[in-house]
Amino acid sequence: MRTEQLEYIAAVTRLGSLRRAAEELRLSQPALSETVRNLERELGIDLLERRRSGATMSAAGRELLPHIIQVLEAVDRLRGAAGEQHRISRMVRVGTVNAATVPLLIPAVREFRASHPVTQVEVVGAQQSDIHRALSEGGFDLGLVNHLDGDDVPADFESTELLRGRPVVCIRPDSALSALTRVSAPDLLTEPLIAMRSGYVMHRFVHRFLEGHEPAFSYSTDGAEMGKLMVAEGLGATVLPDFSVIGDPLERLGAITYRPLAEDSTRVRLMLQRRRAESVPRAAHDLHEVFVRQAEALGGTLTGRG
Repeated sequence: MRTEQLEYIAAVTRLGSLRRAAEELRLSQPALSETVRNLERELGIDLLERRRSGATMSAAGRELLPHIIQVLEAVDRLRGAAGEQHRISRMVRVGTVNAATVPLLIPAVREFRASHPVTQVEVVGAQQSDIHRALSEGGFDLGLVNHLDGDDVPADFESTELLRGRPVVCIRPDSALSALTRVSAPDLLTEPLIAMRSGYVMHRFVHRFLEGHEPAFSYSTDGAEMGKLMVAEGLGATVLPDFSVIGDPLERLGAITYRPLAEDSTRVRLMLQRRRAESVPRAAHDLHEVFVRQAEALGGTLTGRG
């Protein structure tokens, strides 16, 4: 006995005929009739009375109908419970090139956890190419990546722009560069430079910004978080999107600050991406919506604060 056989019988009863039930279920009438006959043979009773004018529920079928409805309701409850359990218990994995985008990431995770208290959120710092690969393979549910203006957005993913900012120089407040209103390429080269490793958008941007100058990279690192820590410890300066600096705990504590770049109008977009799919796990869908709301609360950009 299959659940759909019971659903078909319930449809025939509700609609009053095989023909109307077949139309609603998008089945051929012979296919529906054969399915019902198989169930009748299994139960050993005639569920339908078949006449030239059509088929209707038999007396025996009407007697069994309450039991059929109970079974279908129990199946619905089971499906609902399974769906809810899946919704509240699965892990959501987020790959990010900006694990330290505190004004967006931390409030989003906090809000999500308030409504999904037993769902584990795993935040993984990675390069953009690794995030895209993991999204394609199902290793990540969501990805936070940076794009410079003019970059192609992969068609394989659903992409939502969360924040739009600009590259800035991240420095200590006691750096000589903090006395400048804007930092030029020659100015930037007066301090040891902490670069993002190859594969990060800001690595590509810094090479473009310093074009015509001999870059002197004193350090290289993975991701914004370590770059800011190295700046706070006085190792040099780094270039990051402003939304990776503004509101960061180190900035709020006065350990780091930032200055815009001279003669540069580049914009950086923080994009939330996920694999295109017919169905999205509920927890991943909910966290996606939280990110969008938090970005809207920030006005879609952090540029110009301070």
